[in-house]
Amino acid sequence: MITKDEFRAGATAFLEGNAKRRVKASQGWGEGSDEVGILPERTPEEDAALVAEAKVWRAKVFDAGFAWITGPEAYGGRGLPREYDRIFQGLENEYDVPGMGPFGIGLGMVAPTILAHAIEDVRQHYLAPLYRGDVVACQLFSEPVAGSDLAGIQTKAMRDGDEWVLNGQKVWTSGAHYSDIGEIITRTATYPDSRHRGLTMFLVDMKAPGVEVRPLRQMTGGASFNEVFFTDVRVPDTMRLGDVDEGWTVALTTLMNERMAIGGGGVGSGLDLAGRLRALTRHMGLADDPNVRQQLADVLIRHSVNRYTSLRAMAKMRAGQLPGPELSTLKLGLTNNMQRMSSVLTSLLGPRLIADTGEWGTYAWADFVLGVPGMRVAGGTDEVLRNIIGERVLGLPKS
Repeated sequence: MITKDEFRAGATAFLEGNAKRRVKASQGWGEGSDEVGILPERTPEEDAALVAEAKVWRAKVFDAGFAWITGPEAYGGRGLPREYDRIFQGLENEYDVPGMGPFGIGLGMVAPTILAHAIEDVRQHYLAPLYRGDVVACQLFSEPVAGSDLAGIQTKAMRDGDEWVLNGQKVWTSGAHYSDIGEIITRTATYPDSRHRGLTMFLVDMKAPGVEVRPLRQMTGGASFNEVFFTDVRVPDTMRLGDVDEGWTVALTTLMNERMAIGGGGVGSGLDLAGRLRALTRHMGLADDPNVRQQLADVLIRHSVNRYTSLRAMAKMRAGQLPGPELSTLKLGLTNNMQRMSSVLTSLLGPRLIADTGEWGTYAWADFVLGVPGMRVAGGTDEVLRNIIGERVLGLPKS
């Protein structure tokens, strides 16, 4: 196996030959870099340009062997330990490269589910293109009357020979407007004794006849969420993930990876929000203010605790164990800390948070503050996660 030093040298050579180093400005962050929104406002044209730029960079990284460092070699990965992935991520953060936001759901949630539950032909067909950025994926779980209550979904799949016919509606689907495939959970049967049985998971072509994507405008001004309608959409049985009527097990795989991806730092990846908050206090001349330092320390300590929880969960998965409720605490800890950051920012910036004066590190944070409520819904609402922690960790009676 390649040594860490050899790996680091190869990664540095690749980055030096294909990207520019990030130039540090006086405020302690990249020159001209002032985007901190987690659900930023973009037009469809801006989204398309961002996806196109990200795909070019992702393809270069994959072809050089740095896009799926921990993945099985049979599917395009390098089969190296996770420490190697952390080495590359740390190096890449020193360079000005396109954001990988468009691939977050596909790589953090959909690809691991394909690896765990798809037939071999589907793994061979999709995994390498997903990690190379040739294919973008979304997750189709929530519905208008079944948000975090996945057992209450109403989208139906009816079998017709070697195909399934899908009808229904999904909502809050991030990135559906630029995705190529989607992972969708459907109702295929009803069992009076169990709401979780009778669910089946599929991969669906987002460009297939009968798929309609409509944007949902959020209060940041952007439309990264969508509602998606399915009318007599045909899906081959080969695109089924897991057994018929046993989709709940498959859904748990996705949900565990979702909470890991969100809570473990996948959201805002490349933004280093804690680092930028530190840079803001220096920029405002408040780095030595004891009250500000105490608030900043509280945010940074909780950020570190979340990171250690993420590492513990990853260690369990590497050992072949299923992670437990710690993934719920991981995601809840992230959103609670984001709420604390919002309070600190509101206190520090005052009117500059809502009035664009052109000053670095001020109005740009408005996108972050407005995006936090959405994050408290994504990946399981705060309320649902508290119920999981209360019942499965603390042993409290069900509400």
